[in-house]
Amino acid sequence: MNKVLLAGLGLLLAAAWAGAGIGEDFDVFFTDETLRIDYYHIGDADSEIVTVDRASVYGIWAGSRGRLIDPFDNGLYRVKIYDAASNRLIYSRGFDSYFGEYRTSGPAGEGVKRTFHETALVPAPKKPIRFVLERRDRENRFHEIFGQEIDPSDVSVLREKILDPDIQVVEAHLGGDPHSGVDIAVLGEGYTRREAEKFKDDLRRHVDIFFRYEPYKSLKGSFNIRGVLKPSEESGVDEPRAGIFKNTALSASFNALGSERYLLTEDNRALRDIAAHVPYDTVMIMVNHARYGGGGIYNSFSTFTADTQFHEYIFIHEFGHSFAGLADEYYTSAVAYNEFYPRGVEPVEANITALLDSENLKWKGLVEDGTPLPTPWEKEAFEAMDTAWQKERAALNSRIAELKRTGADSDAIRKAEVEYARRDREHTDKVSAFLRAGRWAGKVGAFEGAGYSARGLYRPMTDCIMFSKGAKPFCRVCEAAIRRVIESYLEP
Repeated sequence: MNKVLLAGLGLLLAAAWAGAGIGEDFDVFFTDETLRIDYYHIGDADSEIVTVDRASVYGIWAGSRGRLIDPFDNGLYRVKIYDAASNRLIYSRGFDSYFGEYRTSGPAGEGVKRTFHETALVPAPKKPIRFVLERRDRENRFHEIFGQEIDPSDVSVLREKILDPDIQVVEAHLGGDPHSGVDIAVLGEGYTRREAEKFKDDLRRHVDIFFRYEPYKSLKGSFNIRGVLKPSEESGVDEPRAGIFKNTALSASFNALGSERYLLTEDNRALRDIAAHVPYDTVMIMVNHARYGGGGIYNSFSTFTADTQFHEYIFIHEFGHSFAGLADEYYTSAVAYNEFYPRGVEPVEANITALLDSENLKWKGLVEDGTPLPTPWEKEAFEAMDTAWQKERAALNSRIAELKRTGADSDAIRKAEVEYARRDREHTDKVSAFLRAGRWAGKVGAFEGAGYSARGLYRPMTDCIMFSKGAKPFCRVCEAAIRRVIESYLEP
């Protein structure tokens, strides 16, 4: 990126922040503590109910004290905090949620209502506030779905000290003051007491990986990374399709929303109780497992398995979702969602577009003159290759699950897993080579096929760690988006 463009982006960002709470006086409205608001999110595809569970004040406020109003238009939901006396907006933050994803699933569309526990973390207010949740409609317009006044001096607001003697904290990387950087809490899941040293080794291994990627590498001093381990009774996590269930600290499980590789936890209370032992802006869950799996929900949490051959890819890819709100750019893999991106509506994510206005592409400053929009690529050949693999992959995974479920000989299971890993690696290398050889490889444009859709959605480059597996960099658009998010956490 040339210096003129960098300067232009810097001025635009500064202008956005100038109207987004930089000048707010933190000390007028808040104390240097965290207010945790736990609530229940209930409903299906057509209904939505929110009820507050409890509020508690603890620790310090790890977020920025200068940029209180979210400068990014991202996330399906948004939390807003108003000063109750003046009705002045004093804090906001966009996010996605497990419930929000559930609403697009098959069961929700059939009217099956479910309850999810969620948390909003905000600076602890000095005076009564109005806590508001908003959700986007199909045209991406926000509407209030819930509001309730909370008085921090009320006796119902808990102020218990957070102390669990079983929890171990590992300071893996300290870049500075929690108020002026990004604080990451990496929670260990499925590690027993005997595996505490493995947790520490896995944590160090992944911190090293993290700082090999831009923009994290060049902004290393802006991060604090702490590992938090509450030992589990059993090693590993649930694998429902294989009939395997484990007693673990966070109750994480494969097969989230019916997707075999989607790995999440629904025990939000346990997640927040464990994470609260350190100051944090964002949470990652490192899972003690060798099977491919992970997930990432914007401004909620991400998960990744520590011992799969593609652990590096999952780790970096899923954090791109949970931290920066990046969209999945792939579209041939099976997903659990129905109409995740409405047709004819521009997605809010920085790295995909519906290309409704090619003259004002959201990343047009990175597109070289002469690049056609949409940008041609070897799409049909890629789809034929990858769709065939997705069918083979599903069959191989189903075979492994069946062997485990029926209690087959361990050698037979191991043989099937080795064969799957070999074929997966072969296909991954084939795809990476194919994408590198394309006519417009390495160029920023608008390449059709993104966001789970083969038609009508476009990604910035032919390949990116948000598009395909492997140890590869973020595309230029994703890297720039992540950098903007990191900078929003730095004290102005």
